Amino acid sequence: MTPWFPIETDRLLLRDFRLEDEGHIYDYASDPEVVGFADWGPSDLSTVRSNLHRRLEDQERWPRDSIEVAVELRSNSYLIGIMRITVLDHTNTTADFGYTFNRRYWAKGYATEGTRALLHLAFSNLSLHRVWATCDVRNIASFRVMEKLGMRREGLFKRARACWWISLPPGRPASTLEPGKRRYKKATT
Repeated sequence: MTPWFPIETDRLLLRDFRLEDEGHIYDYASDPEVVGFADWGPSDLSTVRSNLHRRLEDQERWPRDSIEVAVELRSNSYLIGIMRITVLDHTNTTADFGYTFNRRYWAKGYATEGTRALLHLAFSNLSLHRVWATCDVRNIASFRVMEKLGMRREGLFKRARACWWISLPPGRPASTLEPGKRRYKKATT
């Protein structure tokens, strides 16, 4: 299997991390409002630096079970967040995903656009059957993203975290997950 990154969408580039991303990551990872519903942060510069170095080392291995990508605006090459998908069970072909975005880029559809592209390629390239995510019940914006992706709420975890699922039923081609007229393609950069 060869890497399937970078991925271009209409407005985003999902790509490997670079050393020069540190300041952009710190910008959102140190923001208490951004990490308010997360189980990490806010992060200081040394934590951001350490996590970035781990990501740089991890992305040298392929294939890998956990894929983290930088989310960059194609219009200005500014890193606005991170997305992750992790295969948790190879036998049952299931994975989970997550994302974090700089607050200045909330409510613009970037999380939906990036996640839709990432899930499409994960189903196509990894032949996954089910991908799920968790979301704090107070995080209405993330609830809306999952609803826009066609995910179904399956249950409620302790500590008020909702569990959501997205499935690829047997016999359903992965191409049916592509939205309307949008096409996702491997970047040529």
